[in-house]
Amino acid sequence: MVESRRVGINRQLASSSPGYRPVETASGNFWVYILENAAGRFYIGSSDDVDRRLGEHNSDEGHRTFTHKNGPWRLVWREAHPGRSDAIKRERKIKSMKSAKWIRENLLCG
Repeated sequence: MVESRRVGINRQLASSSPGYRPVETASGNFWVYILENAAGRFYIGSSDDVDRRLGEHNSDEGHRTFTHKNGPWRLVWREAHPGRSDAIKRERKIKSMKSAKWIRENLLCG
């Protein structure tokens, strides 16, 4: 399942990954997700619990990392994968594009 949340609108997006088969939301799934901050910068990550990770990125506790320094963040896109290795491969593929424009045009539909 691919899901995007942008300004209160939920959209289902088709995956841009060749051969990718969406899976239903269930425990055991791993997710690739994209967060966006108020300045329009993106953070790309993967996790088995996106809601927990979003909370961690937005928390004031812990190290002063990129997400702590540049938050608050909001979830704008996520994509389910059947296993951790699949999610990590997809995360690396998206990160290799190194372009906010590519993310907006190809994953966020505009």
